[in-house]
Amino acid sequence: MPDAFDDAALSAKLVRGLRPTRVTLVDYDPAWPERFELRAAELRGILGDRAHLIEHIGSTSVPGLAAKPIIDIVVGIDDPDDERAYLPDLEAAGYDLRVREPGHRALRGGEPDEPVNLHCYPPGHVEVHRYLAFRDRLRASDADRDLYAETKRRLAQREWRDINYYAEAKRPVINEILTRAGLPG
Repeated sequence: MPDAFDDAALSAKLVRGLRPTRVTLVDYDPAWPERFELRAAELRGILGDRAHLIEHIGSTSVPGLAAKPIIDIVVGIDDPDDERAYLPDLEAAGYDLRVREPGHRALRGGEPDEPVNLHCYPPGHVEVHRYLAFRDRLRASDADRDLYAETKRRLAQREWRDINYYAEAKRPVINEILTRAGLPG
């Protein structure tokens, strides 16, 4: 998301515009890793060797962490900007394009029963490294997992102009945790 975070900059990237929302967190569900594995197998079937990595990211990938009950997945695609190379196949499987920005596409699938957020980046992209480092740090550090959980609970108490504003509000604590994981925040 842009450094100057505002409606105009955000709207330029959102395919369907801003969507006001409230965040609902639920306790960790031990079924989330299995839901990821089923989706990963589906994505391997859809994308084949176009997917260079498929990883479970986000709060549902961290045992014990409360989360929105949405499985977040990052897929390594050589060139996400070349939508013709993969997007029609994902759309045919029920994924809906939500975000279009250089080097990144975000899609939503599985509505309404088993929602999935799918992030497509080149496999070596800095955001892929950040997602994986953050996930791994939360898995390894009870203190950082607790800090992140408290931050999310506090922020979930209000309504947001769009889910991306909620995500942006978490950025300072994410950067703090990434610094402890050895990455620049």
